Amino acid sequence: MVTLNRIYTRTGDKGSTRLSTGEPVSKADLRVAAYGTVDETNACIGLCRLHTCSDSGGDPELDAMLARIQNDLFDLGADLSTPERGEPVKWEPLRVVASQVERLEREIDQINAALEPLNSFVLPGGSALAAHLHQARTVCRRAEREAVALASVEGEQVNPEAVKYLNRLSDLLFVASRRANANGAQDVLWVPGDNR
Repeated sequence: MVTLNRIYTRTGDKGSTRLSTGEPVSKADLRVAAYGTVDETNACIGLCRLHTCSDSGGDPELDAMLARIQNDLFDLGADLSTPERGEPVKWEPLRVVASQVERLEREIDQINAALEPLNSFVLPGGSALAAHLHQARTVCRRAEREAVALASVEGEQVNPEAVKYLNRLSDLLFVASRRANANGAQDVLWVPGDNR
């Protein structure tokens, strides 16, 4: 259980922060950027849920998926904020596991089965929910790129399941955006060269 009884600490006033291991790092560190963008993805999904919650008459099934994903994204942030450096830590680090990725794959397949076939790329838009899901998708793709960049740094390791999770999540957010556009019937399609 996490206890937060003091919100400001002033420790970041000079541009540094601490990883979950207590190790001090710059706020510009690739690891901080990666888990920060995961947090940003989570905030975007929170906006999506304004449209899926039962209060809005939205999509309760999609809302439940997005709620689980928001919790998973905190797991992912914890994973990324705990470097694997071969040194023992005092607790069992929380890591994203294959079953979380597999659940996303099942949900993608479930959503995709009801969608109209695509014959062009989809432009972000259509319904408000679809537009917010596209925004979440693009932020998630940035988190994935940052995690991959971190993994390419010598001496750094990133849980491969964490990268897979981000990759699948962006796919889920794409098919969810099509679901939000009447299962693809109201998608806004790209027309190549249309405005020449």
